[in-house]
Amino acid sequence: MGENLELRSVAPGTGLEGATLIAGVMDGLEPVPGSEDAVAGVDPALLEAAGFEGKAGQVVALPHAVAKVVLLVGLGDEVSFQTIRAASGNAIRSVKTERAVSLLALVGLDEATRAVAEGLLLGGYQFRSYKTDDKALDANAVDIVDADPDELELARIASEATALARDWVNTPSMDKSPASLAAVVQEAVEGTGVEIEIWDRPRIEEEKLGALLGVAAGSDRDPRVVVLKYRPDGASKHLVLVGKGIIFDTGGLSIKTAAFMEEMKDDMAGAAAVMAATIGIARRGLSVDVTAIAPLTDNSVGGDATRPGDVLRPVDGPTIEVLNTDAEGRLILADGLGLAKRFDADLTVDVATLTGAAAVALGKQVAAVFASDSEVAQQVIGAANRAGEEFWELPLFRGYRKSIDSNIADIKNISGGRYGGAIVAALFLAEYAGDGPWAHLDIAGPARREETTGEHVKGASGVAVRTLIELAGDLAGTG
Repeated sequence: MGENLELRSVAPGTGLEGATLIAGVMDGLEPVPGSEDAVAGVDPALLEAAGFEGKAGQVVALPHAVAKVVLLVGLGDEVSFQTIRAASGNAIRSVKTERAVSLLALVGLDEATRAVAEGLLLGGYQFRSYKTDDKALDANAVDIVDADPDELELARIASEATALARDWVNTPSMDKSPASLAAVVQEAVEGTGVEIEIWDRPRIEEEKLGALLGVAAGSDRDPRVVVLKYRPDGASKHLVLVGKGIIFDTGGLSIKTAAFMEEMKDDMAGAAAVMAATIGIARRGLSVDVTAIAPLTDNSVGGDATRPGDVLRPVDGPTIEVLNTDAEGRLILADGLGLAKRFDADLTVDVATLTGAAAVALGKQVAAVFASDSEVAQQVIGAANRAGEEFWELPLFRGYRKSIDSNIADIKNISGGRYGGAIVAALFLAEYAGDGPWAHLDIAGPARREETTGEHVKGASGVAVRTLIELAGDLAGTG
């Protein structure tokens, strides 16, 4: 993201010379509060020539009498937390000076500072580790007029945690083996108050994580399990997070087509989300115990790979007949959820790029929520709404459970039918989640953004990180 993008709170009229002034305009060219003078100083003929109408997503740069330039950003016909954040994201990519001054926090909206700051930081995100050019952001500082310092800090923590997840997912799988990713996470938790355990193959074998070992069998890179623990003084609630960490997914012997394999470095986005969120929760100092469990492995084709028809024994729960090795995420989550049951959790949440069926049902911008009951689902959706992420509850319809009965094991990993795939996968996970409150977040659709717009940048999205931080705030009593 822009680790080099500094956000500062300033008084109105402070140091406009040489800066880009960011002002908001609604559909119909109505300036939002705080932007009146900036818009009034623009020649109407220039606005007309630029074709600017204040529609959402529009950005136009025009001369300004005091600042170097005024950057007018369209908010559409509604001013909300989301439109302000999206406008800020659009704006930061259009700034061509080293410094900008944003008026958007003056709109009179609750938490406007946070919306502006998250838009700037998330919209300014760049993953440049493999680029040889020098096309970084032009801006290195944004002065936000009358910004709330506390909201700036909340935005910084949430955005940096999201950027961590984006970085980890965007990294090519050749450079993030299970062992190397675990080492990167170990470095990331230093100084945060988060403890880390990294389980190697002997420990995984000792713990009898048979489903994870079955998925890992075809790879020459050994699996890992990353366990993060945050234990602040005085916490009375415990949140347990489990994330799917398939470093690269070929589909195993049930091999994917080339087109479906292109983005499979993303298949560890769930693990990235729970690990990054735990770091964000710790940096906020939220008074809630958190345990994050991230099983990490490739799903590869090899001589020892699990075959269709093989039976796996997870650490806890039903034995599994594997009929399709490309339904592997639910297998490693069976072990992850089995480990989660060892903790006395007030809420367990798993996050996974689990099914294409969820994306078919909800599209590429909305994630699915399944839960042990509707109250838990609404708790997650409420947190997502505050975080600015889109989640929608789908039914955990028990009538489909019999479709995954197995003739030779307790359960099979696919139903064999064409329909209801996301529900069937959630029902499979429910077998391992225990009896306590539990939610399953299927982020297969929005884990990757296909275009840059607003606070979203093409590539890994980091979806669920901010929702999980907000959810932890709920349990801590600060949400």
